[in-house]
Amino acid sequence: MAYKSIETIQWGKRLKGYFLKKIIYVLVVLYIIATLNFIIFQATSKNPVDIIFNPRLPPEYKERLKTLYGIDKPLFPDRYLIYIRNTFTLNFGYSFTTRTLVIGEIVARLPKSLLLLGSAFVISVLIGVPLGVFAASKRGKKVDVLATGFGLFTWAAPIFFVQLFFLLLLAYYFRFFPVGQFTDVPPPTDPFAYMVNVLYHMALPLITLVLADFGSWALYTRNMMLDTLTQDYMVTAHAKGVKERTVLFSHGLRAILPPITTMMLLAIPNLITGSVITEYIFAWPGIGKWLLDSMVALDYPAVQALFFIYAILTVGANFLADLLYGWLDPRIRVGVRR
Repeated sequence: MAYKSIETIQWGKRLKGYFLKKIIYVLVVLYIIATLNFIIFQATSKNPVDIIFNPRLPPEYKERLKTLYGIDKPLFPDRYLIYIRNTFTLNFGYSFTTRTLVIGEIVARLPKSLLLLGSAFVISVLIGVPLGVFAASKRGKKVDVLATGFGLFTWAAPIFFVQLFFLLLLAYYFRFFPVGQFTDVPPPTDPFAYMVNVLYHMALPLITLVLADFGSWALYTRNMMLDTLTQDYMVTAHAKGVKERTVLFSHGLRAILPPITTMMLLAIPNLITGSVITEYIFAWPGIGKWLLDSMVALDYPAVQALFFIYAILTVGANFLADLLYGWLDPRIRVGVRR
């Protein structure tokens, strides 16, 4: 019969305590963000009835609308408590511009943003990380110089400038790609033709996002790999005659996976709201374009909802990064103080 060691039992208790503290921390941070979200928009926003409805509406109808939006109730604590309850249950109310449920608009637009930004993110990482590892192994050579130079250029160049240039050149002058929309109007009825048509409309923004992102991933990976290649275990592996590919990817890349994973997780929130500029330039009907349109139209239920979802993703990504550290690097024991 196997018995757990005292050290393992103690570490398990510390791990449970760590999880509990992190969950409490996450809830407290989200509560503070939700409160600030409420205060900022209440202080800067006008009466929603005056924003979205005709001022010539009958007074009795306006009173009904005030009751619907809770305008007739005191700000604190009634409207504040209602807002907190609705926010944490994802009941964001109705959009002032579309007159539909905010959560319904988010569900309808979210897959389109995830398709575009998610595809660009995956392709950028798959190109940039191996390129950074290879550039570090060829330090000072042409490959390293080109990867470093391109990474610095794309990091410094404004993404909107690159996108406007490609839009002008490839969409307006040469007309290689369509401008705007998710599909043709009307869309193809055949499933395969529909998928091809979506990819065709997505190609130009996808290309610009990959060009703007993969160089920074390569540069970041290269800088970390340069330090890893000087470690004793890497020198020993080379001395034993281990293949270069195995040394770089099985030993070196594994050692820098924790910080790379952290960067990947912290980039997840950008898949939702980080696409404002890209979606607006290419008229892509996703969350980012809707956020900007809602801000211009003073549609603060929609903006509040998107800000809170962004906060959930950011805090959750940090929490997942802490958990994955212990799995990716055995030297790290989550919940253990040193």
